[in-house]
Amino acid sequence: MSLNNTPARYGSLSITLHWLMLVLIAAVYACIELKGNFPKGSDTRELLKQWHFMLGMAVFFLVGLRLIGRMIAPTPAIQPAPSGWQNALSKLMHLALYALMIGAPLAGWLILSAAGKPTPFFGLELPALIGPNKELAGQIKELHELAGTAGYWLIGLHAVAALFHHYVSRDNTLVRMLPGRG
Repeated sequence: MSLNNTPARYGSLSITLHWLMLVLIAAVYACIELKGNFPKGSDTRELLKQWHFMLGMAVFFLVGLRLIGRMIAPTPAIQPAPSGWQNALSKLMHLALYALMIGAPLAGWLILSAAGKPTPFFGLELPALIGPNKELAGQIKELHELAGTAGYWLIGLHAVAALFHHYVSRDNTLVRMLPGRG
């Protein structure tokens, strides 16, 4: 399999980033959901929060690579070609997913900055983006949580659409992104 995209399928770089980011996003959600099972102030709860922050920032930094890849490599064609409305919905869905992968981690970073807390990143501490402002931190947190809820729906719809294309439309949408299908 080629590292780069071809007109017929995604290359190994795009495929690896896609599935790696799925695993990272699932881990981000798992950390924040599991955190509620532990008492406030407990070591496990704090560790899950820290992993939520670090994995979220990993998504934020990796999405840049994905965007560069989308700009410099061709998007493989869907065969047979979907209708115009399906193409429009696909573009809208991808735009929403990229907004989520950029916006949610950026909001998390802003929350920690406004709360005057460190932003951990695998042994490093990222710089604060804004000065301390507890009220602003609370407002951004509400948006961050709304984005998280929207993310469940976006990711679910994205998966359902891939399965629809594979099993109902019987096109190559899903196969183009599966590993090892040269």
